[in-house]
Amino acid sequence: MKSLKVIFFGTPEFAKTSLEAIHQSSHEVVGVVTVADKASGRGQKIHQSAVKEFAVENNLPVFQPEKLRDPEFLETIKKLNADVFVVVAFRMMPKILFEMPEMGTFNLHASLLPDYRGAAPINYAVINGEKKTGATTFFINEKIDEGNILLQQEIEISPEENAGELHDRLMEMGAELVVKTLDGLSENSIQEKPQPIVEHPKNAFKIFKEDTRIQWNQNAETVHNFIRGMSPYPASFTTIKIGEDEKFLKIFKGKFKMTEHDKIPGTLEINKHQFEIFTKDGFYFPQEVQLEGKKRMSVKDFLNGFQNFDHISMA
Repeated sequence: MKSLKVIFFGTPEFAKTSLEAIHQSSHEVVGVVTVADKASGRGQKIHQSAVKEFAVENNLPVFQPEKLRDPEFLETIKKLNADVFVVVAFRMMPKILFEMPEMGTFNLHASLLPDYRGAAPINYAVINGEKKTGATTFFINEKIDEGNILLQQEIEISPEENAGELHDRLMEMGAELVVKTLDGLSENSIQEKPQPIVEHPKNAFKIFKEDTRIQWNQNAETVHNFIRGMSPYPASFTTIKIGEDEKFLKIFKGKFKMTEHDKIPGTLEINKHQFEIFTKDGFYFPQEVQLEGKKRMSVKDFLNGFQNFDHISMA
């Protein structure tokens, strides 16, 4: 098997795991492209991406262009003479860049394409109550997540698993799939295939703050799936009133029960022993929450913070 020269494009922890797997394989990472360092937090401390941190620790050449079409950057990348580019959790790439290597540029996507094209495939798989998902490597073209498939691997989603837990499992499985893809390209043993045409594909659009509000007028299981699909990030929320003050309440974990009732969905019943919110066809018991301005905590600790529950209601 020929050792391929690889340039890796990625940013977060999900991508770092794939970079690490390639670095430990028989293939050679000749360059790493990631985002520019950013100032964040109260002290505006400069933070590096997880991918850059790994690259620096392992003496891999790092490039952080502001623009991917920059002529100087393109010339530098071209001189590295890579066989293939690997992309994991990175931004859109221009054609002049992804067509540069002889073997092409492939991407790792955390779904079984063509389902869940877009920015948040893991979240939406859980939100929609899927029983399985997976990872796909595919050649990049000018359309988002629509290139020819190289390899796919399936994984089951457990009924109580949240998006963060699934993310971590897919991160490890995806890294293995990236190396298998490189091995297959090296041996010329992979037959790329067009993605199936689906009349109504399941999408995974970018999630914004307004998308994370819990809709209590839905079925209890739908609410449960939504909350675990948003957990731990970006986290779903509702609003409650404590006296005259409205507060955001993030909910990370809980259980649901389906039962007939005559309550208005969104009605809150709370005392020192229990905390339940009624849905369309049952109710939901939060187990881990975070009140605006407070730390994440168990519902037991949340309830212990109040002496009187008469002044608490849904906003």
